[in-house]
Amino acid sequence: MTLTEDVLAERAARIRLLLTDCDGVLTDAGVYYSAEGEALKRFSIRDGMGVERLRKLCGVDVGIMTGENSPIVARRAEKLQITHLYLGVKDKVACLRALLAEHGLQAEEIAFIGDDMNDLEVLQLVGLSACPADALPPVKAVVHYVCTLPGGHGAFREFAEWLIHGRARASQQ
Repeated sequence: MTLTEDVLAERAARIRLLLTDCDGVLTDAGVYYSAEGEALKRFSIRDGMGVERLRKLCGVDVGIMTGENSPIVARRAEKLQITHLYLGVKDKVACLRALLAEHGLQAEEIAFIGDDMNDLEVLQLVGLSACPADALPPVKAVVHYVCTLPGGHGAFREFAEWLIHGRARASQQ
């Protein structure tokens, strides 16, 4: 979706919560399994710094909304002090609507970064949307920002910095 930089900056200024998918955004979409089940996921430390910078510089909170019900994701959210954690979500639109109602937010106050088909509807409902460089083509076609970095390798951080920059630009207008 093509919008002018000024419009994107105005939208960035309204964002209060950045939601992210996990697998394919915070991870490289790979998972290691042992005989006991899911054993390892790889996360980027730089993405974690993006969470911290959003809070510190902009007062923007971060949440994770994923279709997986993973203790590893819960542990990562705990480490990053992410309290908006939605695991095992099969209907992301319904989850988004419940979140909006519960927290008194509007869809334009939400940013979302996702990479796969189950993210498409949410990406089209929120104020700002993004995807990693290696997202599926239909996802790339609907977002406001396509990162240059792939999932699990700094895409979340890139979008966070883009959002921080957009908010700074809006405050200078």
